[in-house]
This record gives sequence, C-alpha cells and structure tokens, in this order.
Amino acid sequence: MTEASSFRLTEVKLEERNAVRCTREIEHEREVALYDLLETNSFRPVGSHGGPYQLVLGIEANRLIFDIRLMSGEAHGKLILSLSPFRRVIKDYFQVCESYFKAIPNQPSSRIEVLDMGRRGLHDEGAAILLERLKGKIEVDLNTARRLFTLICVLHLKG
Repeated sequence: MTEASSFRLTEVKLEERNAVRCTREIEHEREVALYDLLETNSFRPVGSHGGPYQLVLGIEANRLIFDIRLMSGEAHGKLILSLSPFRRVIKDYFQVCESYFKAIPNQPSSRIEVLDMGRRGLHDEGAAILLERLKGKIEVDLNTARRLFTLICVLHLKG
C-alpha cells in the first residue's frame, strides 16, 4: 500500500440522530459529496501512522464530532470542534442554495449563474473555516474540506 493510499478515507458515515426529512436537492448534494469524497480524498490525522480510515461524522450539543477509526473498526481518535465558527456561513449557504434551487425552473440563466457563484463562494468559505479549525489536528486538501463541509451542512440541518 502506498503512503498516499494509507492516508485516506474509505468509509464515511453520518451520525444522524435527529433525522429530518431533507429536500430532494439537499439529499442529492449529500449523496454527491459522499461519493466524491470516497473517490478522491486526503485525510491525515496528525501523528497517525496511516490508515485507511473510517470516519463517523456527527453533531452533539453544538459540537462537531470526527470519530476516526481504522478499517478494522478500532478507535483511532476523536476530534471535537465547536460549530459556532460555521453557523453564519452554513445559514447563508442554505439561504443561497434555497434561492438557487427555486430559480432553476423559471429564472434566466444569468440569475442562476450569479446564485451558483454565491453558493460556490460560501462553500469555499466554509471549507476554509474547516481547514483552519483542523490545522494541527487533521491534514486535508481543499477538495476534501469542501466535501466535508457539505456533509457538515447536512448534519447541521438534521441536528
């Protein structure tokens, strides 16, 4: 196994205790993020000798939980982060997403493009916050952070 393939996620589960029915669009975003994340990711817990890893991502009492396990299921570490730094960008992201999905059937393409640019900008902002919060704890690349941010948003909605 190469070093790059040992520092990656091969399974991601969302701890969805208070499952709320999401819109079809939000469920689609979740499925795409999970698929893309498992296809290509970089995930290196600081001080770890390698994986690959399973990740259970959840929210408990305004805290984001990264429960990291080896493929055997053996616990490999748990990271707990405050959700507070994410709240504004998550709220704004969902508002823009709602406007974007409503605009698709009946708005001109120029309006849809503007909303999509805003959505991508907020998504990048959320990924940047995540990268900063993970610094010194878990090394991830930008695309992994973007996909994890999508999953955090879905969990936040359901939590």
